[in-house]
Amino acid sequence: MFQDVVELRSYYASPLGKITTRLIRRQIRTLWPSIKGMDILGFGYAPPYLETFRDEAAHTVAIMPTLQGVIRWPRHKDHQKDQYGRYHGNLTALARETDLPIKEASMDRIIIVHCLEHTDHSKHMLREVWRSLAPGGRVLIIVPSRLGPWCRSEATPFGHGKPFSTSQIKEMLSKNMLSPTRWTSALFLPPFKSRTMLTALATLETTGQRWWSKFAGVLIIEAEKQIYAANPQDKAKKMVHKPVLIGSQMAPNEE
Repeated sequence: MFQDVVELRSYYASPLGKITTRLIRRQIRTLWPSIKGMDILGFGYAPPYLETFRDEAAHTVAIMPTLQGVIRWPRHKDHQKDQYGRYHGNLTALARETDLPIKEASMDRIIIVHCLEHTDHSKHMLREVWRSLAPGGRVLIIVPSRLGPWCRSEATPFGHGKPFSTSQIKEMLSKNMLSPTRWTSALFLPPFKSRTMLTALATLETTGQRWWSKFAGVLIIEAEKQIYAANPQDKAKKMVHKPVLIGSQMAPNEE
């Protein structure tokens, strides 16, 4: 079951949510240091992580699943032009996870968060992601880790839905024509709410990355769109010869 979009917005507005955003963004930037001039899609509840790319990307859009709900993003109309001379109005849309309103092969980058662990249609969703990605395009999937403490706490969005292991995500991606390329993790201390422990959560993140990475709260996996070469034998199999009557003679016809 998808978590309600209002609950997600409230979490990311909280002190713990802001620390969560900062730590996961840091890892996203490690994998994607620049997306200047690219088209980027966020699927699930991605605005907290898209915000860092909004002025840099050529186009940015956030699509939220119908069972999750949708909110306006940015929340207020931006009356200032960005480097491309654009005013930013609403950049969100509502759609089924199995039917994205995105032109085929149009997105350079896709971020999926708070979606894969909730959907009952992961195969169809990932095929839609594959269809939407441009050749050489990449997707970044953020999911709760089954070994970390965050998936056991319902106080955060990562405590809802199905947690995964790295091998499970990599296998799922590979089966849907998305080749895993790099992966990392984040959120190494439990989701404390006290101000003192929130500071520790931020300052000890690098230490956790080095010494207890297996117990991270979230996994972040990047995959690239696979495009297979056509098999000449497959084309030959499609050449079917049928007799066609021409006058009083029989001639082959290829379909």
